[in-house]
Parts: sequence; structure tokens; C-alpha cells
Amino acid sequence: MKASLAKEVNRIVGLILLSVVAALAVGHIWPLIVGLLGYIIWSTRQLFGLYSWLVRDDHTEPPDSIGLWGEFYTRLEHLFQKERRAQENLQGIIHRAQQSVNALEDVVILIDQHGYLEYWNQAAERYMGFNARQDLGQPLTNLVRHPKFTEYLSQGDFRDALEIPSPVDDNRILQFRVTEFGVGEQLMMARDVTRLHHLEQMRKDFVANVSHELKTPLTVLKGYLETLLDTVPEEQSRLRRALAQMDNQSNRMEALVSDLLLLARLEGTDADNLSQAVPVHGMLKRMRENAMAISADKGHSIELEVPEEARLIANPAELESAFGNLITNAVKYTPAGGQIHIRWWQDERGAHLAVSDNGVGIDPAHIPRLTERFYRPDNSRVTETGGTGLGLAIVKHVMIRHNGKLEIKSELGKGSVFTCHFPVDRLVSKPTAVAG
Repeated sequence: MKASLAKEVNRIVGLILLSVVAALAVGHIWPLIVGLLGYIIWSTRQLFGLYSWLVRDDHTEPPDSIGLWGEFYTRLEHLFQKERRAQENLQGIIHRAQQSVNALEDVVILIDQHGYLEYWNQAAERYMGFNARQDLGQPLTNLVRHPKFTEYLSQGDFRDALEIPSPVDDNRILQFRVTEFGVGEQLMMARDVTRLHHLEQMRKDFVANVSHELKTPLTVLKGYLETLLDTVPEEQSRLRRALAQMDNQSNRMEALVSDLLLLARLEGTDADNLSQAVPVHGMLKRMRENAMAISADKGHSIELEVPEEARLIANPAELESAFGNLITNAVKYTPAGGQIHIRWWQDERGAHLAVSDNGVGIDPAHIPRLTERFYRPDNSRVTETGGTGLGLAIVKHVMIRHNGKLEIKSELGKGSVFTCHFPVDRLVSKPTAVAG
């Protein structure tokens, strides 16, 4: 490029010298003016030729030229070739990426910052019914009108997946997950979980049916055991001890069946419309008295901190089941002489119930699984506590049905805190229809 620039400068200097010599020879300045004007016209033509070449879409071979302009054309042509190769490589990468995404069985959807559809794969057309001619650039909520889906997007909390029927097939269940990226953009993925959903429903139905079928024989068995315990004389101590153990285990099985039936109902049905203003103070006060009776031989200190006017829009039976399980667990797993604190408070985020104790605590590694059915961090305490292993699972599902959340904090040797968080719309600003 420097050599071409030097040649061009020499060419201009030579042209000026020739024009000066010609002007001196004829005794007039016009040869110099003609020489300079000719160079300007030639340069202008080269400039217009460059412009015409640049505005072409195909960028064919550059015009023929000499000197600096020829070098300029050559350099630009090399840049254009490099850009074309880069575009071809990028287009190839995009094409392979699209082929890969289209090969997925899962739905992939790109949503821009305004909630409009920007891209989707072929699975989205099969499972969601999208049409490229009609739906590109449309708001996603105009095409998927399920109320839970709209609420899921509006809340903006995508930590948990959402399962709803496919917009084109009610018998197909899709599980949606959303990942946010860029500036307000979202990547949505959905997978077909119909088979898993059916298996889970079969499991729930099986547990519910078996639990229901066990109630009748258990009732008969308990009735005969109670009759035998009333009729066997005191002298037959060995028989009475065996009958008492059988009665104790039948009571435990009855409690297990009752919890299984309750859990099956909580999992298998939508939240009902029995919500009313529940007087939380009276409910917790009654539960504290029951807890004191249960822990009479352990000497627990059970403190209750709840305002008398505390009320919550809830299903009273489900609320009593959830609170009762938390308080009963605190009594069962707190050693003799321990302290249990039941606290209720309200703030700008909603209502909260915290049941804390200073017992042995739980290893934080077990906390994510505590609300699973029958999960226990320490199996050696199953016989000691006599619980069913379903209490926290019931609490979790009650909270879900009330749009709330169960929070668990614990540390070995320092006790545990179980907190129920209820949303603001569950608060009661003034007394209304009071339960019970």
C-alpha cells in the first residue's frame, strides 16, 4: 500500500511538472489548468465507479483501475471475500444449530423482551400448534391461553416447572421451564411428560384406593381388639400385653391410612372454595394445649406468640392439619426439657407462622428431601416417635393449595425452624365470616 501511495504521489508530481513545462512553453497557464482538471475528472470517475461497485448486492469483480485506486479496489475485494467467508461460516453454524434444535423432541421457544414469539422449533409446531405464517411476532399469551400459563409468566418466578395440557391436545401434558437471558428475553423449553403424569396419577390412585380399602378391615380389627381387651381378665397378663401391642400398632396403621387418604386428596384435587376467615389465635392456642398434654412427661416449655385478632383466609381443616403436624413434630423431636416457640406475625409480604425448637436439629443435606413421603433423616427414630412419615408432605401440599411456601432451617445440635409463608391476599383486614 505504501509503494502504491508513493507511485501515485510521483504520478501527480510528474503531471504537475509536465503541465508547468507546457505552460511555460506556450506562455499561458491553461495547460496547467487542463492537466489538474483532467486528474480531478479522472479521480471523480474512479470515485463514482467505487460507489457504483459498493452499492451492488452481488459485489462482483471490481472495475479495472491503476495506481492507488487499483490497490484500493484490490484491498476492498479481499475484505469483501473475507466477510463473505465469515458470513457463510456463520450461516452454516446457524443452520446446524437450527437443525439440531429442530431434531429435539422437546419444544424450544425464543421470546423477545416484549413477550413476542421470535423463534421456535418443529416440536413447537407439533405440540403447541404454532404456524410460521401467522404466529411469528405474536404475543405468546395470545396463543397459549391457559390461566395457569398466563399467571406463571406474569409472576416471573421460574424456579419451578409448570405442567399444563398441550394447547392442541388436552390429553398431552407439557412441562414448561423458562430461562431468562439478554435484556428481558426468555428461552422457554417444554417436554412431553404425559407418560410420567399418567404413572404418577396411577400411583396416587393406587395409594388412595389401597388406603381406602384398608379402612374397613382396620375398623373391624380394632373393634375386636377393643372387645378382647375389655373381656380378657387381668390374670392373663401375657395375652393382655399382646393384645395391647396389637391395638397400639393398629392405631398406628389407622393414623397412617388417614394421612395417606388426606395426602391423596390434597394431591389429587384442586383447592376448594371452603376458604374463610380462620381465627388463627384460637386454633394455635388449642394446639398448644394439646401439645402440652402430649409432652407432659417431657417437661417441654411451649411458648405461643400470636395476636388475638390474627385471621387468615384459608381452609380451616387443611390449615389445622398443617399447623398441627408442625407443632406435633416439634414435640416429638425435641428432647425432654427443651423449648418450643410458636410465633405468628404479619408484614408487607403476608402472614407467617414459625415453629422453632432447640432440639437435636437436622443435617442441612437432608432438608431438600424432608417433605417427601416417608423420608426420615434418622430411621432409628421411627419406632421412637411413632409418626407416619407423612406430616411434612401434608404441610407442603396444604401450603401449595394456599399459594404459600414452607421454609425449613435447621442445624445439627441447634434446633430447627419450620416457617409457613402465606401471601398478602390471604390476610384479613377486618373480621368477616369467622370459622368455627
